[in-house]
Amino acid sequence: MASKKVSKLSRRSFLKFVGGASLVGVSLNLGGCGEVATAGTAVGGKGWMPTQYNAPGTWPTNVRGRVPIDPANPSIVRDDQKCILCGQCIEVCEKVQTVFRNYELPLKDEIVCVNCGQCTQWCPSGAISERDDTDKVYKAIANSNIKVVVQTAPATRIGLGEEFGLPVGTNVQGKQVAALRKLGFDVVFDTNFTADLTIMEEGTELVKRIKGELKKPLPQLTSCCPGWVKFVEYYYPDLIPNLSSAKSPQQMEGTLMKTYYAEKKNVDPKKIVSVAIMPCTAKKFECQRPELASAGKELNDKNVSPDVDVVLTTRELARMIKRAGIDFSSLPDGQYDKLMGSGTGAGAIFGTTGGVMEAAARSAYYLVTGQQPPSALWDLTPVRGMQGVKEAEINIPGVGNMKVAVISGLANARKVMDQIQAGNATWDFIEVMACPGGCEYGGGQPRAAAPPSDDVRNRRAASLYKIDANAKIRNSYENPEIKQIYADFLTSPMSEKAEELLHTTYISRASEFVAKKTQNI
Repeated sequence: MASKKVSKLSRRSFLKFVGGASLVGVSLNLGGCGEVATAGTAVGGKGWMPTQYNAPGTWPTNVRGRVPIDPANPSIVRDDQKCILCGQCIEVCEKVQTVFRNYELPLKDEIVCVNCGQCTQWCPSGAISERDDTDKVYKAIANSNIKVVVQTAPATRIGLGEEFGLPVGTNVQGKQVAALRKLGFDVVFDTNFTADLTIMEEGTELVKRIKGELKKPLPQLTSCCPGWVKFVEYYYPDLIPNLSSAKSPQQMEGTLMKTYYAEKKNVDPKKIVSVAIMPCTAKKFECQRPELASAGKELNDKNVSPDVDVVLTTRELARMIKRAGIDFSSLPDGQYDKLMGSGTGAGAIFGTTGGVMEAAARSAYYLVTGQQPPSALWDLTPVRGMQGVKEAEINIPGVGNMKVAVISGLANARKVMDQIQAGNATWDFIEVMACPGGCEYGGGQPRAAAPPSDDVRNRRAASLYKIDANAKIRNSYENPEIKQIYADFLTSPMSEKAEELLHTTYISRASEFVAKKTQNI
């Protein structure tokens, strides 16, 4: 019997077919039966519907379009065959992050994107994902002349296990290290180390601003979140001077891999490939920024590659482990390598909203007074939790009451930045994370069985706070490897060498579009 040729019906062909099915066309209702579906009645129930606000959505489930994605976007890609035009990416980009449609058309040179990747978390069909860079890593590992050095961010250790059936928030730090060694990475460092280093640099900068020793404005804004930094460059370029000049922990570690580590271990920096395992898709954009390439300049060698060569998300690492056939759950715990592999409890909580602020408060107190912080700063409850904007006052002898704010989600950041522009800000220091809940639910973290919710965020955050509570050392300034790197290499926080390697500048991107005067929040 002759086989029949079955033509593949693409999504676009289907929409064209249905759209021409009657003289007046149709309004596609993906819930079926002629009635607009709600989160409670649609197929999938409350699974992948607009419940990301932790309440039933009000948008109908008609075809609603999608956000534009530049084909050259270094962070995210879209598979058109999987896209169902549900509009979830529009909802998160416009309503939660206030990026999409918050500009006049036409655009100029680029599609506006802060690379946060929250659309990958909200996409119910998996059409939007991170750009896969695993082949670059496989190639480096296969080259016997290359030393592949990897770092792991705080939040990856409490997300990776979910890809292997472990409960949400399970701390798999040791198994992650062991898996990386089995995959062929030569050296495994902990980004918690440079989280501590960031606190030393950023905290010193804050104290100098408050005391008037550094002629930069208050409030100081954190700069460790690349999606947030790009948001400022797009929408609030006049507030760029408020951003801390300290690089993110990822970029500090990458710089030090090709300078400090290379010097200590007598390794040619040109033969180091620096890899970062991150919970964040914006980190893929960040590592390509020319402002953050310091190692080659320090070494006066143009042939040294960027400080971080490749960024992989938690999901990409999980795929590598599965592809290698590694029985992740049965792995014995591995240990980080020395030199830049030791982190404190303060470094661990960088992975959740409020964690940077809490870690900074502990060290700022010490940097000003020379004394251990009081017990209240070991459990700074006002800055914990999933509330979008949180505030606290911290009394530091010699400084007085330092007013701080913690923000997660860019819609929340927009409201606070508008207050700063209007001259109504009373804060000294503001932590901002682009992703609601912080890095623990970044764009590169495992997708939970349900849409992003505060339940999942709280469980992951609780794991990070448990790491801090159980840590032998909970203050960044007490990390012995931090003391060593200042003694052997950097001299002191914000020294000339520290400024050259660990600090940077930012640029205005406001010329790419005309921002809307009345923001859609």
